[in-house]
Amino acid sequence: MGDLWSDMAPQLWPAFWMTIKLTFFSAVGALIWGTILAAMRVSPVPVMRGFGNVYVNIVRNTPLTLIILFCSVGLYQNLGLALAPDNENFIKNNNFWLAVLAFVLYTATFVCETLRSGFNTVPLGQAEAARSLGLGFTQVFGIIVLPQALRAVIAPLGSVLIALTKNTTIASVIGVAEASLLMKEEIENHADQIVAVFLIIAIGFMIITLAEGFFFGYLAKRLAVKR
Repeated sequence: MGDLWSDMAPQLWPAFWMTIKLTFFSAVGALIWGTILAAMRVSPVPVMRGFGNVYVNIVRNTPLTLIILFCSVGLYQNLGLALAPDNENFIKNNNFWLAVLAFVLYTATFVCETLRSGFNTVPLGQAEAARSLGLGFTQVFGIIVLPQALRAVIAPLGSVLIALTKNTTIASVIGVAEASLLMKEEIENHADQIVAVFLIIAIGFMIITLAEGFFFGYLAKRLAVKR
């Protein structure tokens, strides 16, 4: 156990820091893209509504591993999409941003559906009153509906974030050096201590996800819409 810990300890923080960075950038992108998708799904424009429906239904039901491989093999290796500057760290940085792109594309569908459930908590009369004052769809959505919907679904969005944190383990498929890749390497190097390796990585993920859960639980109570 001493040899395992001395081997893993220096690598734990870099690995989990990579997991945190993947979660943060993916969450920001997924919130933005998911909000746009949610607006499309309730849009009065049939083409936008149709695109939102098709996108969400297809991507949400596609395995995340396939989406990551599509971004790495399809977008980068076949189409030449580069998301990082061309330097000595290009491969590492490009794989990181390709993984973020995949997580954004996938997680945004769950953000979209969560927000749509929040739209149902906003009284219909408010939107109708805003339209009667001459406000357009974008104004009604951005000023009246979205702010209240966000406050109503803070806790469910926290669950989406926790799921995203756990999904970052799939980034190891394209070589991103996050926590699960460290776990695989340590299992290969210390095959006789598999349970200990699992426990160390599991405790790290528990710390991150419990912190996220407490934070979003606090926000949900603090910002809940009073009806």
